[in-house]
Amino acid sequence: MKALTSAQVESYRQDGFLFPFPALDEGERLACLAGLARYERWLGAPVTQAENKWRTQPHALLPWYADLVRHPRILDVVEDLIGPDILVWTGTFFIKEAQSPTFAAWHQDSTYFGLEPYEQVTAWVALTDATRAAGCMEVLSAHGAPRQMYHSALRLENSINRAGQTITEPLDEQGAVTMQLTAGSFSLHHTLCVHRSAPNRASHRRIGCGINYIPAHVRPTGPVRMAAMLVRGHDRWGHFDLYDPPTVEFDTPRHADVFNRYSENYRVQVERHERQFAPEKV
Repeated sequence: MKALTSAQVESYRQDGFLFPFPALDEGERLACLAGLARYERWLGAPVTQAENKWRTQPHALLPWYADLVRHPRILDVVEDLIGPDILVWTGTFFIKEAQSPTFAAWHQDSTYFGLEPYEQVTAWVALTDATRAAGCMEVLSAHGAPRQMYHSALRLENSINRAGQTITEPLDEQGAVTMQLTAGSFSLHHTLCVHRSAPNRASHRRIGCGINYIPAHVRPTGPVRMAAMLVRGHDRWGHFDLYDPPTVEFDTPRHADVFNRYSENYRVQVERHERQFAPEKV
């Protein structure tokens, strides 16, 4: 074990989430925020108002985000959960403007990823305080028996998620845990963890970076050849095309390739999920 106790690992296996952990010191956090400011100047708009593609796969475009996904304080914790050979599958900005209606309905990350086995873990890094008022994540325990649930891609207005997806089967919301994070810390949740977040009613911008890690033996289930970044250990399986971290900001050809593969796989997985689970709705 590099960072976790056996009790913490068991808690993660039972519940599907674990928090909080320190990641960034104040200098590192401010450097990330400065990088985000440069990015938004380049975009000519806040990330929340730009095309969806600029929210996704920023580690293929921005060196500072690539440094974040390789941060040893994060990787040491992740390694204790999924092993030493680690890929970054995708990354996403999760930003809610102050006093905004942006929210996430109950969902599971696994639904439209198309990865097997279910071993992906998301590190959610807070660059500003993610309080209850700011719309931090809420999670439900899996009670040791996680399973894929049926979702509909409803394109919900003001949803922070790509497809506006939501779980459309009954949920027991009792015992929901509010994962409040101070700026510079992070949480972890399993790909099958059921979670949501409320609108930001606070006076500050809630800025989070979601980093999806997988052990290198995990494989895509769809026909699209996917790309991933090796961030620790070795890849002995070759299920993904590996790419190096960017060395200059705004490496758009690399980002376009990574994003387009991800986007096409996502489309395929939405259709596959509907075919697989829709008959169970009735």
